[in-house]
Formats: sequence, C-alpha cells, structure tokens
Amino acid sequence: MESIPATPPALLVVDDDEGLLHSIQATLLSAGLPEPALVSDSRRVLDILRTHRPPLVLLDLVMPYLGGLDLLRRIKDEFPETDCIVVSALDDVATAVRAMRAGAGDYLVKPIEPERLTALVQSHLERHRLQSQISQIGRKRVFENLKHPEAFSRLIAEDESMAVVFHQVEAVAGTDYNVVISGESGTGKEMIARVIHQLSRRAEHPFYAVNMASFSKTLFEDEFFGHAKGAYTDAAAERRGFFEAANGGTLFLDEITELDPGLQAKLLRVIEEREFYRLGSTEVRNVDVRIIAATNRDISEEILRGRFRADLFYRINTYNIRIPPLRERSKDILPLARHFLKVHAGANQKKIADLEPDLCERLLGYSFPGNVRELENMIAAAVLLEKGKRLSLDSMRSLLPYEGPERRKRVELLTLEEVERRHIERVLQATGGNRPQAARILGINVSTIYRKIEKYRIADREGKTS
Repeated sequence: MESIPATPPALLVVDDDEGLLHSIQATLLSAGLPEPALVSDSRRVLDILRTHRPPLVLLDLVMPYLGGLDLLRRIKDEFPETDCIVVSALDDVATAVRAMRAGAGDYLVKPIEPERLTALVQSHLERHRLQSQISQIGRKRVFENLKHPEAFSRLIAEDESMAVVFHQVEAVAGTDYNVVISGESGTGKEMIARVIHQLSRRAEHPFYAVNMASFSKTLFEDEFFGHAKGAYTDAAAERRGFFEAANGGTLFLDEITELDPGLQAKLLRVIEEREFYRLGSTEVRNVDVRIIAATNRDISEEILRGRFRADLFYRINTYNIRIPPLRERSKDILPLARHFLKVHAGANQKKIADLEPDLCERLLGYSFPGNVRELENMIAAAVLLEKGKRLSLDSMRSLLPYEGPERRKRVELLTLEEVERRHIERVLQATGGNRPQAARILGINVSTIYRKIEKYRIADREGKTS
C-alpha cells in the first residue's frame, strides 16, 4: 500500500499493517493535522523521502524486508535533518534506547494512545515550522509573532533558539499534556514551567515546584501524599501533600531523574490512576494535576542503566521542550549580562552603567558550564568588587577563566576528576568560601558541593580540610 496526498506531506507513516496506517491517518486528521503519506513497504521509504522530503517520519520497528532500526539509520545518514518517531509493540527499554541512539526523536509503544501520538506529531511539526520560519523571515519577526509576549517578559532572550522554545510553550500551554523540559542546570527550566502554567487553563490554581533530589524514601510519601492524624508518632494533625495542595493546578517536578527507582512506581501510579491515599488513611483521594517535569540528564541513558522507569518516562513525556545551553544561544549572553548588571547594581546602590568592551569579548568567548545561573552569580559578585562606572574585566577575572586559543595550547591533560576539583576550588576561592553561593554558580545542590569538598579534601579559607 502507498498513499501520497496531493499537497506536499509533512509526515510519512511507515508500517506493514495497513489497518494501523489508516487508523493513524484518521487520528491525525481528526486532530486537525495535515494528511500524512502512508507506505507499507519499507523498501520504498528512501525513494519517497527523496521525492517529497517530509520533515517527519513515523516508522514501525518490526517490518519485513527492511527493519525499522536499519531503515532509521539509513534515513538519518541521508536525511540528517528529518525527525523520526519509532513505533513498536516491543515495550523494551534496551530497544527504545537503541532506537534513540540511532537517531529516533521519540519512541511510541503499541497500542498507540491517540493523545500521545497527536501531541508528539504536533510537537515535531511545530518545531520544524518555527525553524523554517526563522530561516525565511528572521529572528525579530519570529519573536513578534508570539501570541502572548507579555508572558515571557521576565525571560531575557534575543537568540533564535529561544524563539522556538517560546513558541513551543505557547503551543502546549493550552493543552493538558504532561511536559518534560530538558536542559542543563541553570538554563531556566522552572521559569519556562511557570510560563506554561500561567498560559494554561489552570492559571488560577496553584503551581508547586518540587526538587526531587531532596526527598529520601522515608520523606517521599509523606511529602507527596500527606498523612492522616495519628499515622505515625509525630503526626499530631492531618496534613496535605503536594498532590493535594496542587489539585487543579500544576506540579513541577525538578530533577525528576534523581528520584529513587523504587519511588518512581508510586509516582507513576498516581499519574495514571489520578488517585492516592494519605499515609495512615484508607480514604481514596482523587487528584487533577498537570505534571511538568525537568531534567538535566539524558533520560534514555538513565533508562538503559536501570535508574529511570521507561513507563514513567512515556507517561510524563507527552510533549518535550529542550532549552539550549547558554553557549548555544550566544546572542543572549550580553543582554542577560546587562540585565543582571542593572538588577544587582541597583540592589547594591552602585551606579554602574554598562559593561566594558573587553569584558563583553571575554563573556562571549566563555562556555558557561553553569549557564544563566552562573552568569548571574558572576555579575553579582563582580558588582560588589567594581569601583568604576562600568563593569570591568578586572572585577570578574577571578570568576571568568580565559578559554582562548593561547590558553588551550598550553592546557594540561588532566583527568575529569582533577578538572572538577580545580574548578570547585577556584569557585570557592572566588566566593570567599561561601558554599551555597559556590553551589549556585556551579549549578549543583549545596549537599552535592559538601560531598565534593569532602571527596577531594578541598581546603577552606582557614586551611582546614572537610
């Protein structure tokens, strides 16, 4: 079977099951999406791509003639910009990860849930449309095309890559889809989550942000589900958990991959069943909460290593937004730096008008491993040291290592642990031994920096080791 619509197709669906092809077509058309091209013979796919160039391919994993993984690799070799979503009856973690490593953007398990299928296709097509729009009409126009620019007023952004993120936020905000926001530490994932909530139908209800790294096995159930009076010795009164407190609104689960795998099953059950029990209670409580999760790790790697449940990932990853690191959005560096300068100069009652040109040059050449958070803390610390009317390179030199070509020629070949030790030591020196501030600059938890100090036996300001 082969069906190509009259208009250039935005999506090609590949499956040897013709009934499933028609079912997918009906689901997408009923959701208002463009008519997809359909093909049941995997050997025809590359020729169709060469002729019609659809930006998105949905392909089955197990097919006669040419299997899905082999076909996926061939597609990505010849058409690296084409997005691919793999569909399979194999709910197998290793297979899903192999597909992602071969270039799959997403992985769907049969039987296909219409809502998840529609959301994934919308997400990929919207990203492609925005990227095409940027190349055709330019960055400024893309930002101007936002429907709710006021919602992004607290986010300083001029780079094209962030225009794509903002449009994705607007696209998903009006739905009830669960969202995963991926990006390195310090890129602003919680701020994006708050904008999604603000633009959603749940805006009048609570938004709760929870850092999953801070919960032990003993605290998790009490914090998330609450407890009845007398549930344990110190339970003198009943208590609501996060799910109950956020009912009707949004629950933002930051650092979701830090949650213990044993607790992930408990979280999955509540998301699937929309009900839970308080500790010490037999009363079922219903809950209506939208989940927005964030991670700074590669979830596919976490799944492969058995540290994250694949079924939980599929449940929360209805729509995915990736926030690029600051080094990939260089047009944002100086606007952000000037914004933070204004904020922190004002807070410290200093009249510092702008950035010196040599500082601007050095900022643009720095990789910012701690991203926006690191940039803000650098500016905040430099403002305290600056005595002039413009923020100078000298005031930030101890926090801003030189990464130019001459430095790279002379760089020592160090182990990763030694690089980490030296960087932590340098940041601690620059912050005067202030560990919470150093943790913010490094983009890690305070508890983590204490562990690192102990591990590397880093001396504090008095010369003692932890």
